[in-house]
Amino acid sequence: MENKDTFSGYNPLITFLFFIGAVVFGMFFVHPAFLVCSFLLAFAYHITVRGARGFRLLFGMLPLFILLSVVNPLFNTYGEHILFTYFGGRPYTLEALFYGMAIAAMFVSMMTWFASYNSVMTSDKFLYIFGKAAPAVSLVLSMIMRLVPNFRRKAEQITAARKCIGKAGSSGTKKEKIRNGMTILSTLTTWALEGGIVTADSMRSRGYGSGPRSSFSIYRFDSRDKALLAIMCILVAVVLVCGIMGGAKAVYTPALFISWFDNMYTAAGLAAYFIFLSIPTVLNITEAITWRILRSKI
Repeated sequence: MENKDTFSGYNPLITFLFFIGAVVFGMFFVHPAFLVCSFLLAFAYHITVRGARGFRLLFGMLPLFILLSVVNPLFNTYGEHILFTYFGGRPYTLEALFYGMAIAAMFVSMMTWFASYNSVMTSDKFLYIFGKAAPAVSLVLSMIMRLVPNFRRKAEQITAARKCIGKAGSSGTKKEKIRNGMTILSTLTTWALEGGIVTADSMRSRGYGSGPRSSFSIYRFDSRDKALLAIMCILVAVVLVCGIMGGAKAVYTPALFISWFDNMYTAAGLAAYFIFLSIPTVLNITEAITWRILRSKI
């Protein structure tokens, strides 16, 4: 069961800018403290959005994190501290292992942020942000994003229907499995082409492209959106300045160097980064606590 996401109730521009900041910073910062913040807060927010189902992603990502961490030193042999050798003297270094853990944490965090993005940023929000600037591109992108889940649901329906007559893609001999799978794929392709024709006819009958387009949106940019946007901009500015001044500097190979908290820019940048990434989680938790308090008074 999914939980109520208070953060998604803000203006779509706010949520979109937050995810842009979380992803961009997450791809460039390899400092272990920044990675831990991104890793933990990405999963915390995903759990507040998806509820108990969010733990499935966590349990699925942990083996991937371990695998990426362990595999990296097999290809990257740089480092001063050799843990052991293999294949006739090829070194397995501690620095390469740390670097692999950093890359794995970055990858897992990005996957989690994108999973939350897919739950929060719907096609109508995407159209609201980019509809006026690039209406044609926004329409195509929204249709593409809608097509993928529709494809998946239709494939499940076709598979369930064929399973009732004993022709599911997972039953029979290897040759029969291939034939049944190709039939499902052919049916999906036909359904997609037919749906495209129906959509095009419907848009033409409604006058699409016959004149200047207007747009309708239920979203408004109110005072709370302005306040949150101002806070986010200040935090992003602090993180950027601290990052430029070397507060998030980390080098793993060939020698390990990490800026620690005795550096003013590291402490300030990490604090701002933590507050920035915790915004949606704090909003969701605060709303849940407030709702429980109000309900207990009834």
